[in-house]
Amino acid sequence: MSHYISPKRIPAPTPESIVENGKVHYGTFDAPFKNLNLLDADKPCGPRMPDKMKRARLTEWEAFEVHMDEGALISAVYIMGPLAFNIFVWYDKKTEKISAWRNFVFPASKGKVASQLIDDHCYLATKNSEYRINNDFLNGKASAKGFSKSKKGTFEIDIAFERISPLANGVMPLKKDKKGDFKNPLYSEKDFFKATGHITVNGERYDTNENSVGIIDDHKGYYPFRAHYDWLTTMGTIDMDGEKKYFAFNLTRNQSVDQENYNENVIWIENESFPMPPVVFKHKDGKKKAKEWHVVDEKGEGIVDVKFEIKDVFYMPIHLGLVDVYYALPYGNISGYVTDTNGKRYVVDGMLGIGEDKTTRI
Repeated sequence: MSHYISPKRIPAPTPESIVENGKVHYGTFDAPFKNLNLLDADKPCGPRMPDKMKRARLTEWEAFEVHMDEGALISAVYIMGPLAFNIFVWYDKKTEKISAWRNFVFPASKGKVASQLIDDHCYLATKNSEYRINNDFLNGKASAKGFSKSKKGTFEIDIAFERISPLANGVMPLKKDKKGDFKNPLYSEKDFFKATGHITVNGERYDTNENSVGIIDDHKGYYPFRAHYDWLTTMGTIDMDGEKKYFAFNLTRNQSVDQENYNENVIWIENESFPMPPVVFKHKDGKKKAKEWHVVDEKGEGIVDVKFEIKDVFYMPIHLGLVDVYYALPYGNISGYVTDTNGKRYVVDGMLGIGEDKTTRI
């Protein structure tokens, strides 16, 4: 293993539960958790937070991401504080424009995020939408089916996933207490899949083919009162020594207090995955005006060097009492490279990038 990868980033056997006897298992793991029981954590945000607030402070979502020849989709079911909602954000590669649908319900108990990925599901329905994500991760499968409609048009999805590469599953600490003990745990599992099915946008149907792929991003965490993260992903196919291979990466900079040992950066290449070191995001011309991001490995060793040229951005600000969210979801083209732990460099020039820039006060 490369010198820049901590031993704690090598997947270890997965405990049955994230939390045992009130204590959180932090680390990188090799299989889905059977029990994502973060609500059983003992004082996860510190001694000042009453136990009755744990449910309200836990943010959860499952995102279902699809890449096709014609465009790319980010969809999800969220529970965030008092709200539950679903979103469908479609980027058309030809027009370089976004179409989006979002549907909110209150209280959050009207939505459902899967309790685990073994055999549970997400579901949220409103007057104008319905969405269900089914999980069957022990068999390497998942699916999503739903619709949404608004004055701007209609959206439908019916897609099945089958795993391509090993999963990326980790639990990270977002803060430390005065004793130096970890708190504010964040769980994130990401999986890379082959996609089969169709998506229909405003009456135009797009069917999958041999290039179509997807990622599921399952996420549960106790974010600090003020929190921020940046994220960039790509997925598709890449030429590898003259052979076309499925390929994807995930790059994230969140508030993990120990980025070297606890991060979620990964490369997927067909039937393999490789951990990556911590990265930093640079937003040219400031965050809200940025037309280009630059993502590099934290120590500047030339392991990651990716530029992201933004074409269009979906914004979803939320201002509701104590809940305040700035959320930007940009799409665009990437260039540069990432390097696996064997020293092999993957050039990503011309691939489609999808990012997030999110700041919350919850």
